[in-house]
This record gives sequence, C-alpha cells and structure tokens, in this order.
Amino acid sequence: MTAVTARRITSADDAFRVAAELAAEFAVAASERDRLRQLPHPEVRRLAESGLLAATVPEAYGGADLPPSALAEVVRILATADPNIAQIPHSHFVYVNLLRLAGSDDQRKRYFTQVLGGATIANAQSERGGTTVAQVATTIRPENGRLRIDGAKFYCTGSLFADLLAVLTRLDDPEGRSGLEQGEYIAYLPADAPGVEIIDDWNAVGQRTTGSGTVRFDGVLVDPDQVVARAEAVRAPTGYGAFAQLLHAAIDTGIARGALGAAVEFVRTRSRPWFEASVERAVDDPLVIQRVGELSVSVTAAEATLTAAGLAVDAATRIDHPDPDPIARASLAVAAAKAVADRAATEVPAALFEVSGTRSAAADLNLDHFWRNARTHTLHDPVRWKYQHLGRALLHDTPPPLHGVV
Repeated sequence: MTAVTARRITSADDAFRVAAELAAEFAVAASERDRLRQLPHPEVRRLAESGLLAATVPEAYGGADLPPSALAEVVRILATADPNIAQIPHSHFVYVNLLRLAGSDDQRKRYFTQVLGGATIANAQSERGGTTVAQVATTIRPENGRLRIDGAKFYCTGSLFADLLAVLTRLDDPEGRSGLEQGEYIAYLPADAPGVEIIDDWNAVGQRTTGSGTVRFDGVLVDPDQVVARAEAVRAPTGYGAFAQLLHAAIDTGIARGALGAAVEFVRTRSRPWFEASVERAVDDPLVIQRVGELSVSVTAAEATLTAAGLAVDAATRIDHPDPDPIARASLAVAAAKAVADRAATEVPAALFEVSGTRSAAADLNLDHFWRNARTHTLHDPVRWKYQHLGRALLHDTPPPLHGVV
C-alpha cells in the first residue's frame, strides 16, 4: 500500500464515530465488490487514513490505547457493512498486540511509529501439508550474521494490502549460532522485501476480497531485531488468544446484523405476502413477523454476548500482573461469544431468503454474499471446540489451553 497520512483516534467514542462513517461508505458497493471480486484497495487506504488501525497502540507510544471491547465494537460496525474489510486488519491488530506483549521497547517504538503513520500489517501464519494447522514448517536460520526465512504460507489475510508481514517461523539453529532460544518466532518484515512473493490466488466461496492468498519466502533476510519470540505471548496467561478470538466473534456478529438489516429492508420494500396470510403487505404477514422477531433475538443475543466477552477480555488484559483466573474467564467468555455469533451468522443470512421470498434469490441481487461470507469466516477455527472448552471448564474445572486460539 502506498504511503498515507493517518489521523489520530483520541477515544472510543471517536473510534465508533469514525467506524460508523466508514461503514456507511463501505456498505454502498460491498455486494458489488463481492460479486466482481474487486479488491478494496481504496477502502483499505481509507481505513488506514482514518487512524482506526492505530487505535490500540499504547498511550506511552502515542496511541489511543483502546481496550479490546472498544476494538471489537469497531470491528463489528465495519463487519455489518463489509465483513471482508473488517477481516483484513484482524491480523494487524493481533500482531500489534503481540508487540505490546512480547516486543522490546525498541521494536515497539519502531513498529508502533509506523502503524501510527498508517502502515498495515498482514499475517503469514497458516501452512498446508502438516498433520495439523499448528505445525510450522517455515524456517528461520542464521546466515552471515542475519536470519534467513524460507517457506510458504497460505490464508495470508490482508497480504495484498500490507506494508508489513508478520511471518510465523520455526527456528532451525541446532548449533545455537543465532543466540536465540529454540521455538517459534514472528518476523516483521516489509511486504516488498527481496525474496517475498505475494500471490493473489484466494478463491473461497465467501470473504472473496480479503486478500487471503499465498505468500512464499525464498531466502528472505531479516535482522535479529525484527523477530519476536511468540511463546512469551501465546504460551503465557496474557489473553493473547482471547483478544484474537474476540475480533473473530465481532466479525461474525456484524455479518448477522448486516444480514438482518438486508432482510428487513427487502421485506419492507420488495416482498409480496403469501396469499394465505390474507394481508396486503409482506410486513403484515404474522409468520414473517414471527420469524423476523426470532432472528432479531439471535442477533441481539450475539451482540450482548460479544459485549460481555469484550469486558471480560478488558479485565484480563488490563491488569498489571496477569494470573490464570481472569485470563481463563476471558477465554471462556469469548468461546461463548464465538459459539453464539457462529450460530447467528449462519442462521440469519440463510433465513434472509426464507422471510424475503423467491424474488430475493435472484442472482443479480447477490444476497447470498451474507451467507457465503459467514460460512467462510466461521470456518476459521471450529466452534465445536469452543463447546468443548466450556464443557470441560464446568465439569472438570479445567481451564482452556494456552495456544492462541481460545
């Protein structure tokens, strides 16, 4: 992305106002972008210029230091309009948080300054071919006083729009020449660094414009001060996973609200009543009224659960010396929010057609993009495991694991 001049967000209310303004702007052509797969380069630039991408930078480094609950609301607002745009900066916020938790002071100064100036970060984390998604084959190894990265990543959301890539690597240094401890590291590097190849090959049924394609690394060289040990944030009670999952729940909740709004608008303006209802307008059909009321409850429940989870993550991440209890409570609250949001995000977009009638299925209307987006995004991590963590906590007094995805 070309250089931008970013404004500064000053408070949560300021962030909500800016997010609402952008959402109204982004919503206008969201369906068209999806239908034609038009990548939202201008919209992402507007997002960077707005200052929202720097909203969580700590106050000590010049940012607004918004709490997780406020950021989740910003993401939810954006997702109501276009969940693709809401998902693009998800990893950006996660890796800003990693710097806050595990980066050195010099690293924070360097990268937070770039973020405050409008720089965007994308992930290069997931891989194919391993037994599970948790396996990391991409290596970082010492070479002539620097570190060399080799490997391939997939599902690299936001990479087509990014200034910086946050690359998950596994240290391959059996002789200890790097001076680093064995383990996983995140390397922060320019997206246009030599040896980086970003490929636009994302072809999912939904979330089609998130830029979630392939990134390859062939002998990419970085300095030791560009890497951050991941374990300090992920394998410790920091709330890192709960923070990341909270934003995913916000995206799903926003999709549900957007779909409900589209359904209501269609029924009001375009639907015909079923003849057996003996009414002149679809909005007066008692069965349609009943179903819309049920969908409203689903969306409201998702929003309320998201709010509660956000406050739990606030409480867990704003204490000086985290201990497992509030971190576990936050993870479980987010697991519940993710489960409720998953249900609403898939139910409501499907029911949109149920209440709107046959004419809503016209291909040119593209109303299926709500369901396609929800179905694709909710696959990010299986909600069935959220129920497992909640059930084990109640029955076995077992805290959720520390692996960054709960």
